[in-house]
Formats: sequence, C-alpha cells, structure tokens
Amino acid sequence: MRRTLALILTFASLAACSNQGLVQLQSTSRGPDEFVVEPKAELQTPPSFDQLPPPTPGQGNRTDVDPIADMTVALGGRPQDANAPIPATDGALVTAASRFGVPSDIRGSLAAEDAEFRRKQSRFTQYRLFPDNLYDNVYRSQKLDARGTADAWRRAGAGTPSYPPAE
Repeated sequence: MRRTLALILTFASLAACSNQGLVQLQSTSRGPDEFVVEPKAELQTPPSFDQLPPPTPGQGNRTDVDPIADMTVALGGRPQDANAPIPATDGALVTAASRFGVPSDIRGSLAAEDAEFRRKQSRFTQYRLFPDNLYDNVYRSQKLDARGTADAWRRAGAGTPSYPPAE
C-alpha cells in the first residue's frame, strides 16, 4: 500500500512538470533585465528644418533600431532592398553556394526536419523537477567542436590564423 502511494505521488509530481520548450528565458536574479533596454541611434540635427519629411504616425523613424538591417551590414550586405537582384560582385559566391542546386522549399523542409528531431529528443525532457535550459541537452550531438577542429587542422599542418576561445 505504501509503495503504491509512493508511486502515485511520484508520478503525480512528475506529471505536474510541464515542457516549456527548449529555451526558457527566465530571470533567476533580482537584478535589472538587460533585454528590456533597447538602444537607440543617436539623435541628429537635420541640415534644414524646413525640408523635413511629413510625420508618419505609426511608422518608424530614423532613430529606431532595425536589427535585420544592422545584421545585414555587419555581414557585408546591403540593407536597402531584400528583394533586389544579386550584385555582380557577389555572383561568384552565389554560384559556388548553389553548385549542388537550391531547393525552393528549404525553409519549410528544415523546419519540418527540426520539429521531428525535437519531437524525438523530447521524449523524456518534459519530466524535470527544476527549470532547465534544454537547448544544449537536445542539440549536444550536433554541436561543433571548434577547439577540436582547430587542433586537428594544426596537427595536419594547416595554418589556423586564430584559435577558438576557451569556454
């Protein structure tokens, strides 16, 4: 009887735990939340106040942050128009990247494959007594070993200009 009661209580406590997803972003400290702070661009004085464009309520302004455009510039791209034709200077890169063909539904197929992988990996990840970030646990087998790869290339005699930082 006691064993049955202990099993019931154990399974009931495990059933109370819920799967919140792979990455659980919760603050565990009482300090400030750095994700709430949003940097803005510096204010600029226009050359002429008479030639300012009319205000557009509900639309962005020049001081709003555009993380997609910032990332595009940081990676060497041009954020003007995402649907613009590929510049001639990038033609060789696009040709090399698409030499084995480019599937038209790559995003959908990758999303479906990842959802299936996470479904298979999450069989027992939903039973946690304490909150845990499951992302590293689930994707551990797919994690790249930067230090090991750099060591292997160095042992093979290849020059590596930089070394991965120690974790």
